[in-house]
Amino acid sequence: MVPLSSLSHAAARRQAPAASQEEAGRGLADLGAALRGILGEDRLKPAFQPIVDLATGEIHAFEGLIRGPSDSLLQSPASLFKVAGLTGQLFDLERACCRTLATAFAASGAPWKLFLNLSPGSLTASVQRALVPLRRLEELGLDPGRIVIELTEALPVQDLGDLARAIGVFRQMGFAIALDDLGEGFSSLRLWSELRPEYVKVDMHFIQGVSRDPVKHQFLRSLCDIAAKTGARVVGEGVEFEADFAVIQELGLPFGQGYLFGRPEPEPVPRTPAHLFRRRGRVQDGSAWLRDAGGTAARLTLDIAPVDPGTPNLAIERRFLEDRELQSIPVVRDGVPVGLINRHVFMDLLFRPFSREIHGKRPVESLMDRNILVLDHRTSLHDLSRLIVESDRRHILHGFILTRDGVYAGMGSGHDLMREITQMQIRSARYANPLTGLPGNVPINEHLDDLLRQGLPFTAAYCDLDHFKPYNDVYGYREGDEVIHWTGELLSSACRPDLDFVGHVGGDDFILVFRSPDWRERCEGLLAAFEAGRTRFFGAADLARGGYLGEDRRHQPVLHPLVSLSIGAVEVRPGAFHTHHEVAAAAAVAKKEAKRLEGSSLFVERRAPVTGFFQERCGTQSA
Repeated sequence: MVPLSSLSHAAARRQAPAASQEEAGRGLADLGAALRGILGEDRLKPAFQPIVDLATGEIHAFEGLIRGPSDSLLQSPASLFKVAGLTGQLFDLERACCRTLATAFAASGAPWKLFLNLSPGSLTASVQRALVPLRRLEELGLDPGRIVIELTEALPVQDLGDLARAIGVFRQMGFAIALDDLGEGFSSLRLWSELRPEYVKVDMHFIQGVSRDPVKHQFLRSLCDIAAKTGARVVGEGVEFEADFAVIQELGLPFGQGYLFGRPEPEPVPRTPAHLFRRRGRVQDGSAWLRDAGGTAARLTLDIAPVDPGTPNLAIERRFLEDRELQSIPVVRDGVPVGLINRHVFMDLLFRPFSREIHGKRPVESLMDRNILVLDHRTSLHDLSRLIVESDRRHILHGFILTRDGVYAGMGSGHDLMREITQMQIRSARYANPLTGLPGNVPINEHLDDLLRQGLPFTAAYCDLDHFKPYNDVYGYREGDEVIHWTGELLSSACRPDLDFVGHVGGDDFILVFRSPDWRERCEGLLAAFEAGRTRFFGAADLARGGYLGEDRRHQPVLHPLVSLSIGAVEVRPGAFHTHHEVAAAAAVAKKEAKRLEGSSLFVERRAPVTGFFQERCGTQSA
């Protein structure tokens, strides 16, 4: 039997010797026969790879993948589908894949969504034919609302109109649509524009290396903007490195897929690296603290009894009439949310002429909204608000569904979310430093306590300006405020946004909370940047003499060194400290030692934790 690579090479040569062409033909026939045997004997092997919610770490779905028998030349999926295309068995292979994957997924009892790959050609060749494997899903107990048809783009779409009409039929049945490998294949942007898929999967080329490629970074940012306007949800494929994960998470991609989260497994196993999704402080103008201290979606939970998809519509009508305050009813099958009934949409439809007679006795799944927003109850309010804004606006009006470990836990309303966000913003403004806008003492302390409670290692760096008080006396408080504001921006720029936290204790005192492993290099770079940038705040004469003239208490002239930056750092290991008081006290001691050194300097405290009296400002007065 001729290997597939040899077959492809031989077939590509139009003027090959007749013997070679005959050999290739025999090889293709043998491979085609082998494929028919695999399909006839149900020897395809299923595999499932997780698609992860990047905000919470929860499993959102699994993509169904397929393998051939391990003892066959057609073990790889590339070989399977190439031979199927060359021998006219592509539809038969796709139907067998759907059957194999759906059977294994249903048998596992997995509550998540399932992505199934289908080619546009199979969908447009005959809609009724394409429905055959998909109808099998309902027989297995898989609701269409849990199935996402992933359009592969190995070949150009011959008739976009036919494809759009076919997709319309599948959408009416409740299936969602995903566009695969955006940016790789044929006219993918036009497909996105015309088909308006619920999901868009970005080719791994744009994901891998995005942490060090500004062009890829801008490309993804633009895709996220388009997705927000079209209502699509972006899935980043090929996520393998934490640095790339951190960037796509910061950009706001809702979902990710790749070896970093899990390799394809014979069964849908919900395993993701927990350390990737622990809550993190963020460097922002106060909203860093909002992410951690603002609470989770659980606080919005409304205890609304769900209904089964088979509940008659007349029973839903009675429930709305009996409870005038009830705005939406979740539809749940075996604990898994599958739809939502909104009062106004439902009642408007039911009270149309002859509508009660037509729909009254039918099950509620015939009228329910299948395009629902389902979130884990641990989703932060900060992330929830972003998801709501980026999704269909009706989710604000109709509400969203909350789950606990994939099982229905309650509902949330857009009104309640907006109220909580408003309160969070008010609280943020109350505790933010008015000069820099950075979090003040309360959020600093809460952030430190939160990290200690989680048992996460971090480095607390106390930053203080040297010789700053006389600078105010000589140059004035307005110039002094400019120095403070610039210092705050400089400190923020030295931090990694997805890991670190910066707060303004007050005056010329700041604190950095690093979870970046390269925190020492960041501090050294910060000191160098401070030394280079401080020159803008001094006159030419002061720069020339290396200091500025002031007066002491006896009004005698004194030369003060140029303002410098001292950083006292303490590495916090799990169990070494118990409260933010202890961390701040140790950092204050380190800062005091740093100030003993000449010029801008870093001192790392390596001694045992310091306990005792803690002042509100977390340290000593400035020199």
